[in-house]
Amino acid sequence: MTENPSPPDDGSPQNAPLIDVVLPCLDEAAALPWVLDRIPPGWRAIVVDNGSTDGSAEIAEKLGAHVVREPERGFGSACHAGLRAATAEVVCFCDCDASLDPSLLPSVAQPVLDGRADLVLGRRRPTARHAWPVHARLANRELARMIRRRTGLRLRDLGPMRAARRERLLALDLTDRRSGYPLEMVVRAADEGWRVLELDVPYAPRTGRSKVTGTWRGTWHAVRDMRAVLRRPAGVAR
Repeated sequence: MTENPSPPDDGSPQNAPLIDVVLPCLDEAAALPWVLDRIPPGWRAIVVDNGSTDGSAEIAEKLGAHVVREPERGFGSACHAGLRAATAEVVCFCDCDASLDPSLLPSVAQPVLDGRADLVLGRRRPTARHAWPVHARLANRELARMIRRRTGLRLRDLGPMRAARRERLLALDLTDRRSGYPLEMVVRAADEGWRVLELDVPYAPRTGRSKVTGTWRGTWHAVRDMRAVLRRPAGVAR
């Protein structure tokens, strides 16, 4: 059983979730049972359904998740809707396709809880050759280079598993609602002087077909969105 970190003493109600976990979801019916079963005890899963047609929202509700329906399509739209729905002091983000194990989230959140970091990113370490397509790895490597040039951060991955404090994330005033949202979070955090930490996390083959990095076209659209974020001057939201 995963050991939970001690919650911060902030005077919050006893029934408040220790940490909220935002899970952007688009047709992930096959992965949801495993993903939700791995959420740490006492934490709340916020499944943001972004227009699924396979019954994902209904499955998540039956499994006890808090479901938010976000009609505006886009990865950023789903993530931000989950952030706005969160009430816990610390919020984690995790893909909903079973490529990342939510039971590892306590180790990602701990540096935020104990004040050692402001934003923690899970650096993906593939567990199988086909877990991370070559074109996606190459795009990620180039993106890391551009992030270093733009922010000075020496990151090796724009990890989708991450943790930060909710109020500080909302204060970043993130505006991207597509694939650039995770990058905008990192860039804006760097501009604000946040301490950003990377931790290794296993990365397994996803359940089902990827909507982004599973194809060259999807990867290209994601890179295009992210380049637009990197071209913005420091302190400019749009």
